[in-house]
This record gives sequence, C-alpha cells and structure tokens, in this order.
Amino acid sequence: MTCYFVSPATPSASSHACPAVYDHLSSVHRRVASPQQDQPWPKTSLLDLLRRLPPTRVEQNVETLCELAPDYAEDLLGNVDQPLKVMRDEASSRDFLCCDYNRDGDSFRSPWSDSYIPPSPGGPQPSARLRQVEVQLNAAFDTYREMYFEGGVSSVYLWDQDEEPSMTKDMSFAGVVLLKKVLPADSGLSGSWDSLHVFECVERGRSARYKLTSTVILVLDTKTTAGNGKGDVTLSGSMTRQGEFDANLTSTAGHVPNLGRFVEDMEIKMRNLLSAVYFGKTKDVIGELRSQSGAEAKSAEERLRAELAGRLAGRR
Repeated sequence: MTCYFVSPATPSASSHACPAVYDHLSSVHRRVASPQQDQPWPKTSLLDLLRRLPPTRVEQNVETLCELAPDYAEDLLGNVDQPLKVMRDEASSRDFLCCDYNRDGDSFRSPWSDSYIPPSPGGPQPSARLRQVEVQLNAAFDTYREMYFEGGVSSVYLWDQDEEPSMTKDMSFAGVVLLKKVLPADSGLSGSWDSLHVFECVERGRSARYKLTSTVILVLDTKTTAGNGKGDVTLSGSMTRQGEFDANLTSTAGHVPNLGRFVEDMEIKMRNLLSAVYFGKTKDVIGELRSQSGAEAKSAEERLRAELAGRLAGRR
C-alpha cells in the first residue's frame, strides 16, 4: 500500500496504477506533440502530472518528462524539488549536499572549502563579506542538525544579489539551508527527510527583511504483517510553506541568529503539521478502509450494540 501527500492539497491516498494518471499522461503527450491555442500551456500540465505521480520516483518521473518535453526541461528542473544528493569534500573530509543552488555545470561547490568538485574555473562564488556569513551559518546549522536530527548532513549556500557587492553598504543576498537525514539500516525502517529553506534578505540600516520558502520531502517505508499476509507501507510526499518577517540587525553576524530562529520555527510548524494533519488523516482513512478486528468480532459488537439499545428503549 502506498500513501502520499502533496501540498497545499489535502492529503490523499492513491495506487500506482491509477487510471486518471494514465489519462492525464495521454493528455499531456497530446498537448506536447500538437499544442493548440485553446489548450493550457504544457508546463502547467507537466507539473500537474508530477503532483499525481508517486513522490518516491520523482527523479525518474522528471527525467522521463524531460525526454518527453525537452523544451520544458529547464522549467521542470527549476520548479520540481528532488531529494538532495550527498557528495564528499576530501579537502575538508566533510560531506555536503548538492542542489541547483551550488551547481555549475557538472560541478558542485562545497560550503566547507568553498571550492567546486570537480574543479570548475570561473564558477560563481559569494563575495568575501558574504562568505564570512556563510561560514558562520554552516557552523550554526551543523549544530542545529546534530541537536534535532542526531546525524545527517547539512549545508548552507549564499549568493549576492547586488551587481557590485560592497564591504560598507547594506547587503542584498539570497541563500538556501539544506538538511538531510536518512534512517539507519538497523532501525527496521527505511526512509529519509530532506528539507530545503530558500530565503532572500534585504538589509535596511539597522534592520533586515527576510522572505523564506521551505519545502520538506519525506519518505517512510516499512513492512507490515496483516493477518496471514505480509506487505509494505509507504508514506511519502512533499510540503511547502512560505513566510516573511523583519528583524533587528546590529551587525552582519546578526543574520545567523535571525535566520536560525526563522528556519527553526518553520521546521517545527511543518513537523507538527505533518504529525497532526497528514499522519493523523492518513491513519483515519486507513482505519475506515480496513478494520483491525475480524468480521465475526464486528458482528458480535453490532449484536451487543443492538441488544443494549433495545433494553434501554424498553426501560423508557
């Protein structure tokens, strides 16, 4: 059984072999092959299709759709969040996370050594002033990762939005905080947590305004024994939330506690939402679809209920 959720839609349960998905795929293929003026832009249809397909196969699905509609490959890769990849920085003996924000061609920039692996001459890098903030944020979120996740990998990447960054004027920059945790093999479960927090910051004298877009990609897979049979249960999906706030800024180093609190609060809200709404709703749906007690036990409960109702009615 496979259950998956998407955001902002209501949690849903679906089978891999859903006729509506295949009908939608055929519709997308027709639109890409022979687009008409009165039909929706294929990009919208492609993104809509991805939301209907199993999140556990998002990488294969994106690759297939890029082959189907190569003109929209960049749009798909830029708009669809995928599980984070882990690479090793041998110079610093540390793992780091890869995404579009630290990529230059086939190379990825390490936040620990500030170098591209494999080397990529001329690859974009933050200014010296912003690099100092990046180093401080990586140290802070490394501690955050250890406290909340007890393992995993974290990376923070910043980039300038000013054409000519200065050491004196107010900064305008953007960045991303990446966190990944994979369940150990001896836990009896398999799964992963990927969170991407993309933010923008504009300094305004002694204050700064932050805008944050957070996405969580969750995959949980476990085996279950039901009656005399065995099966797999998979819960997976992604959720995105946005927020913005203003904060005091006494120095450049003040970005570290400001962003730390902002990301921490957002992750706590998303965790609570996943636990109370998505997990709770999925549990309710499964409980309604399938009874844990047998048919005989259920019939006995109904007979007892009817008998009690009859006796109470007789007393009246």
